Amino acid sequence: MISRSQFTLLLALLACGALPFLQNPLHFNAYYVDVAIKVAINITLAVSLNLINGYTGQFSLGHAGFMGIGAYSAAAVTLFAGPAFLKIFPYSGSPLILFLMAAIIAGISAALVGLIVGIPSLRLRGDYLAIVTLGFGEIIGVIIRNIGPLGGALGLNGIPNYTTLFWAFSFAAITIYCVFSLVHSTYGRGFLAVHDDEVAAEAMGINSTRYKITAFVIGAFFAGIGGALYAHHTQAIDPSGFDFVKSVEIVVMVILGGMGNTRGVIVAAILLTVLPEFLRPLATYRMIIYALLIIFLMLLCPNGLAQMVKMLPGKASRRRRKLS
Repeated sequence: MISRSQFTLLLALLACGALPFLQNPLHFNAYYVDVAIKVAINITLAVSLNLINGYTGQFSLGHAGFMGIGAYSAAAVTLFAGPAFLKIFPYSGSPLILFLMAAIIAGISAALVGLIVGIPSLRLRGDYLAIVTLGFGEIIGVIIRNIGPLGGALGLNGIPNYTTLFWAFSFAAITIYCVFSLVHSTYGRGFLAVHDDEVAAEAMGINSTRYKITAFVIGAFFAGIGGALYAHHTQAIDPSGFDFVKSVEIVVMVILGGMGNTRGVIVAAILLTVLPEFLRPLATYRMIIYALLIIFLMLLCPNGLAQMVKMLPGKASRRRRKLS
């Protein structure tokens, strides 16, 4: 079992591994950089949703909605306020500060919407909560389509390309560290208690609604940051990119990785981002094979990829020695 200090060191190495890209960005193949950034963004989204669905035991289908709020908020800051900001502060580091401000505003915007949605809806459980969050995601898409300054159904184009490997993996590392540290803290045990038995947690004096709202807001915050990274990487966004299909894609990463297992979710996010790229030469049959592989993995490891790690020969032999 990896210790917390080792896990922290791993996150630091993960973030620092992107530093060479800042020094010599032309050294890397643009295609591989694109895939790596998508991997980091999906890790941020999947780990943040795992706090809600995995550790707290809720079932949210509206994570893409929070991502969309973050993407449009950050894009609005850099597109509309950015030129004036860069004119007032014409320094080499001004774009960096602008992007950090946009990412933070994106996270706060998504968190505020998460709070507004969470207060009335998180008193529900199971399928009812899933339906409410699904409806929320669809409402967000309809609202964005009818806001003219945000491009309406056509979306926004010409967004500055501020997302680099360094920022994508740094925010992914921050998300992993925050969720991991929160869940393994004294306060975070309340999330696990709510997940295991909400009625028993209430009987022990734990305010389950407060814990669910907290998880919802924190998850929405990091989803908003993931949206900001996505918008400044693709440089063009539209409402169709944050629909129900995107929410399901993130949920599949969490389920395949193992509900409530951060490391498994990270592996699943990497696998489900890279796998379609490997299958790209198969063209027509790519998505069929992709779906079949997911089904096969779920049949092989119904508890997620974390179960596959436990099934490795080395792990099994160490467990037997401990039991003996």
